[in-house]
Amino acid sequence: MGLRKFKPTTPTLRHTKISDFKEITKSKPEKSLLKAIKKTGGRNSNGRITCRYRGGGHKRMYRLIDFKRSRLDSPADVLGIEYDPNRSARIALIQYEDGEKAYILAPIDLKVGDKVVSTMDQNIDFRVGNCMPLRRIPLGSAVHNIELKPGRGGQIVRSAGTSAQIMAKEGDFAFIRMPSSEVRKIHLDCRATIGQVGNVEHETRTLGKAGRMRWMGRRGGVRGVVMNPVDHPHGGGEGKAPQGNPHPVTPWGKPTKGYKTRKIKKYSNKYIVRRRGAK
Repeated sequence: MGLRKFKPTTPTLRHTKISDFKEITKSKPEKSLLKAIKKTGGRNSNGRITCRYRGGGHKRMYRLIDFKRSRLDSPADVLGIEYDPNRSARIALIQYEDGEKAYILAPIDLKVGDKVVSTMDQNIDFRVGNCMPLRRIPLGSAVHNIELKPGRGGQIVRSAGTSAQIMAKEGDFAFIRMPSSEVRKIHLDCRATIGQVGNVEHETRTLGKAGRMRWMGRRGGVRGVVMNPVDHPHGGGEGKAPQGNPHPVTPWGKPTKGYKTRKIKKYSNKYIVRRRGAK
């Protein structure tokens, strides 16, 4: 894994830094694990734009990822590491002894030919890619693809380069430090996968040009201060007028730029031991 740089033969290439894709071992996806994606262009069922600045982009097929790791106590061989256009992480194609294939998130140091296994109660090797309940994972271990409710499947810590750390265990809960530095209580029967998600260099890449973002289905965003008053509360004025509003707002008048939007009575507040950013 690494980044690829280019000779500055154009203004675009001067700053471009993208993945070298050296960890990819398989170029074509498994057809039985693909599903079609219908593009919306940011529009709802009435044809109205509900999510601005989306549209175009390269055609994609969705890869069916096994976040639940529901095949218990059945070893599987890693057949290859693949690129997934729908997420920042790489994915690994695994095959069970009966021939069934599945995709999982590819952690660092997972290689072709390795064996991975998922379990609920058996003692298995503490190895990268294995999935087991939090009660069986030692303190201080790095984990990813963590369940929030037993049996629901991994929901958090799934993007490239992320991992969470098990800080302590008390009663029926484990104290997990998230990539955001938040400390959260998660039930010990929830399962997690050992290791850190691969493709760590993803956050250091530089796209280099607006066109590369268009390939991803993102259109250019427009600042509110350059719009007309009819289009945005920050719009209007003569020449290069500043924002003007001492309380910056969205196009619909809601506070923004640092305004806290989390509900005070949100159900999961009782599971958060320390908030992100707290000292």
